[in-house]
Amino acid sequence: MNSRRNFIKTSALAASFVSFSDKLLASELFSANTKHSIHIFTKCLQFMDYNEMAELVARIGFDGADLAVRPGGQVLPENVKTDLPKVVKILREKGSDTKMIVTNIDDPDDPLAIDIIQTMSDLGIKYYRMGYLAFNSDKSIPENLDIHKRTFEKLEKLNRKYGVHGDYQNHSGTRVGGPVWDLFHLLKDRDPEFIGVQYDVRHATVEGGVSWPLGMKLLAPWIRTTDIKDFIWRKDKSGKWGLENVQLGKGMVDFEKYFELYKTLEITAPVSIHYEYDLGGAEHGRKDTTMEIEEIALKLKEDLLFLKNMFEKYGL
Repeated sequence: MNSRRNFIKTSALAASFVSFSDKLLASELFSANTKHSIHIFTKCLQFMDYNEMAELVARIGFDGADLAVRPGGQVLPENVKTDLPKVVKILREKGSDTKMIVTNIDDPDDPLAIDIIQTMSDLGIKYYRMGYLAFNSDKSIPENLDIHKRTFEKLEKLNRKYGVHGDYQNHSGTRVGGPVWDLFHLLKDRDPEFIGVQYDVRHATVEGGVSWPLGMKLLAPWIRTTDIKDFIWRKDKSGKWGLENVQLGKGMVDFEKYFELYKTLEITAPVSIHYEYDLGGAEHGRKDTTMEIEEIALKLKEDLLFLKNMFEKYGL
């Protein structure tokens, strides 16, 4: 019975994918060009196998896939030596590539972290996003930061050895990187060629409201990759305020201000689009998404077009 269900699911996916591919071929309308390499964070594509994902990434027009190389991702850390070369080879055969990956690396002494860094270096992948660091409530904030400074220092040395770059994403909340200014404390003595920031304007806006440009200016020397998404504040049925992720340009992120600053600061980083709004569960990495692949693909494409047009508008 399971084999029959799997056959039906695979056949349906294949049929819809062929239909989707035909529509994309008929509507490849991008005219905007940018020197920035635009990737898609592949968490939302975990319902596809490597070939299907690579085909979709290339067809829509992304320059690359920001691969999830972490527990629960497309490439599991314990399989990185075999699976990362496999998926990178497929991406390149289909017409895209990868310059950046997402990891949970937060310990420079972890053998799996070394495996990931060595493998990505061998494949010519330059950037990896680090895992998140927490504040220990039994210690003061300065004590926590002193501990994490040593982690950043050791990771910088490891990255230098293999010629790669580790980026810490500023993420709203109470972990390290939420306030943004804490990252400056961790990075101010570090070489930006080997360790820095994956700047996220959505999370910076959540935390900073209208003051986020100050944090972006402060961290600019260490920004080597960026990611992008949008959101609104909305009350739920109980009247409690919360965040709702939306398509690019439909939320509260001030993209006009962001790209003005982006240009002024001369940031040339590869960028990863994050899709965290409703995609039928795909946005959470689910493999049983309830949204048709054609609808998902069109949303991916709309955000890519928005970003390309913004880059073109600001001459980036």
